[in-house]
Amino acid sequence: MISSLLGELQQKEENALVIAVGGVGLRVSVPKGLADKLTVGDKVFVHTHLIVRENELSLYGFESAEDRKLFTTLLGVDGVGPKVALSVLSTLTIDAIQRAIFSDEPDLLSRVPGVGKKTAQKMALYLKDRLKPADALARVASMSDADSEVLAALTALGYSVVEAQSAIQSLAKDAPQDVEERLRLALQNLG
Repeated sequence: MISSLLGELQQKEENALVIAVGGVGLRVSVPKGLADKLTVGDKVFVHTHLIVRENELSLYGFESAEDRKLFTTLLGVDGVGPKVALSVLSTLTIDAIQRAIFSDEPDLLSRVPGVGKKTAQKMALYLKDRLKPADALARVASMSDADSEVLAALTALGYSVVEAQSAIQSLAKDAPQDVEERLRLALQNLG
């Protein structure tokens, strides 16, 4: 199995990179955010997962080993293939996925393109037993009820979960705990 790649970025596609390794250009499907961070000519290192099918070899790349592990874990969920698993990692951060699972909020997972309500529930149930890093519960506890309401309000206004989370995370530590005020500050960060 190909566990990682180190090479020069030759080409960027919407959700893929072409990485030159030893004179060969390898196409690697990656989460959306990773491709946005890189420019052609950069030296690139990605953790990879190779999927072998009857008529296709597909290589998936990730910024960290933790992302790759979550990808392979998601593949174990009934009805979740590599495209859906990649979509989950493109849409949600690992913290958001943990929060959805350990706070019993599978609806957050259903906001991912390609994931319906039933699949989100299957994911939450499957991952609850398999996704237990030592600090997962601390991360869940770190999001207050006010921030959960702000997240829900921002996504209802049409912002993506990733945009909403980054706006909430960029709030100052001493920001007021009032939901309306936190929402106003988060909207300022987004605007």
